[in-house]
Amino acid sequence: MASFSDDFNRPNSSDLGTGWVEVSGDWSIVSGQLSPGASGGTIILRAAGAMASSDHYAQVTIAATAAASQGVWCRGNNSISSGYLWRNDGSNWTLFAVVGGSFLSIGSYAAPAAPGDVARVQAVGSTIRGFVNGIQRVSVTNTDVPTGLSVGIRSESVGALRYDDFTAGDVTAGATLAVPAAVEAAQPLAGGKTAPLPVAELAATAQPLAAVVSRTLAPAAASADSRPLAGAKTAALHPALETPAARPLAAAAGHADIDITVGAPHRAPYSAGAPHTHGWKVGAPQ
Repeated sequence: MASFSDDFNRPNSSDLGTGWVEVSGDWSIVSGQLSPGASGGTIILRAAGAMASSDHYAQVTIAATAAASQGVWCRGNNSISSGYLWRNDGSNWTLFAVVGGSFLSIGSYAAPAAPGDVARVQAVGSTIRGFVNGIQRVSVTNTDVPTGLSVGIRSESVGALRYDDFTAGDVTAGATLAVPAAVEAAQPLAGGKTAPLPVAELAATAQPLAAVVSRTLAPAAASADSRPLAGAKTAALHPALETPAARPLAAAAGHADIDITVGAPHRAPYSAGAPHTHGWKVGAPQ
């Protein structure tokens, strides 16, 4: 892979440095930009180094413009007499295939160049593309110039024209590189993204994944003494209604022995007194 770039940010000089070859005309640096001079006619500038393959791009910023030929080359030879040119003439962008100094238009986009426009031409295989400010305006299939390693600028020598920030580089087959719309700082591949968190509406204590749920028990409606699983039941006995005499369990069959005690006889068990008119009264026996 090869690449080349120049921002022209150096003192005014007619010497562009070792990075460039002035194929024709007298180019110079004026106020940190590239000037094609004002002598008239078409002049050509190419990068001194070659691209590594015929699949590459070249682009330049048109810092100041005029109604004159101005454009960028890719897949050129050393004299830039062949290659592909993306050029504006003051009213149109045209994509040319150049072979042996002959220019063949292979695509166009109607728009004048404006100060700050970034013109880009790219050749990958037989697909040739023209871009303005990163937007593809022309894409064609063309095999007129199959090889070439030189990149550069072709312009009329008009004092109002200025160029800036030239870049070129190899392109992997099938890839299309666009002009970046913005430049951002590089981000590490590994890292964390921090996002603002909204204010919590509620705060709650964290709960463990495994835990015992506690609940409030209602007051007991009644209390009862615990009772053993095994035991005896005690009941109160009522008073006896009568007490019978004990009787022997065993006696002789058919008769029983009876003991009788006889006391002395009373001799005068009765006494009689005077009769009563209203009846008899018997006293206690003697």
